[in-house]
Amino acid sequence: MGELLAVASALCFGTTHFLSGLVSRHRHGVTVAACAQAGGTVVSLIPVLLTTPGANAPPSALGWGALSGLGTGVGVACLYWSMNQGPMSVVVPVSDVTAVGLPVLAGITLLGDRPSPPALTGIALGLPALWLVSRGERGEPGEPGELGELGRPGELRGPGELRGPGGPGGPRKPHEPRPGYGRGTGRSRPAVVLALVAGVGLALHFFALARIPASAGWWPVVVSRAVSVAVILALFPATGASLRLPRRAAAVAAVAGALGTLATILYLLATRQELLSVAVVLSALYPAVPVLLALTFLRERITRPQAVGLLGAGLAIGLIALN
Repeated sequence: MGELLAVASALCFGTTHFLSGLVSRHRHGVTVAACAQAGGTVVSLIPVLLTTPGANAPPSALGWGALSGLGTGVGVACLYWSMNQGPMSVVVPVSDVTAVGLPVLAGITLLGDRPSPPALTGIALGLPALWLVSRGERGEPGEPGELGELGRPGELRGPGELRGPGGPGGPRKPHEPRPGYGRGTGRSRPAVVLALVAGVGLALHFFALARIPASAGWWPVVVSRAVSVAVILALFPATGASLRLPRRAAAVAAVAGALGTLATILYLLATRQELLSVAVVLSALYPAVPVLLALTFLRERITRPQAVGLLGAGLAIGLIALN
């Protein structure tokens, strides 16, 4: 049952990042992250309202929830922001391998976990996979792949919305590259760095959630969501993000956040029935969802080295799961 919960969590996480990625291509990623986490915070109150009141969550559980929220806030803000500067099929796997590898290492060094030889091999394989998936020339930016309303590329319609794949610097022409997303320029490195930072934040999120006992109820999840919103809002001055988001974009982001909260709840339930190393790896399979959707509907193109890196990342996750 724990494995099914973790896989269901991965499906929700994957759909969350795909929807958020679409909005982040037209709006500042930090703004999208704030809206998504706010929507997720509202949804996190539902389990609290539906369950019978019991013992209060201990301060330690609320503390783990707050630490999880800190990681979530940094993770999703940097991940969505990186989607403004690089293709989803690159930044998502980079952040995911980092997010899954670090909790496994923490389990080994801090919790006394003893992964099997295949799992250790998977961790080692993840490093060159990160390098491969983070390098190489990108496909032609601004070509079919900027999915807008009703699947039309390069246009996101609605009152006040950009008429092109705009970002923090404003609207751009249909074939103008996103900042840091050019062919043969090497400018995609900022996106990779942001993706790595996102991976560290998400790793903290995964690890902290696994430390919350079942007796704590659902309040730690609410604390986690609320702290994540506060962290993201604190990043606004440094990133130049705006609180304004058109209704259509805000609605999509809110749905993504709601799915993210559902994914978090499913993951938390999975950790209560499975080892951390198993639950976190299965939940971290979510990049398969946005990558396949991006390659299919956005028609993003990747180089052969990046394809090998993606394959290596998937193999690494599979090997770690054998633990």
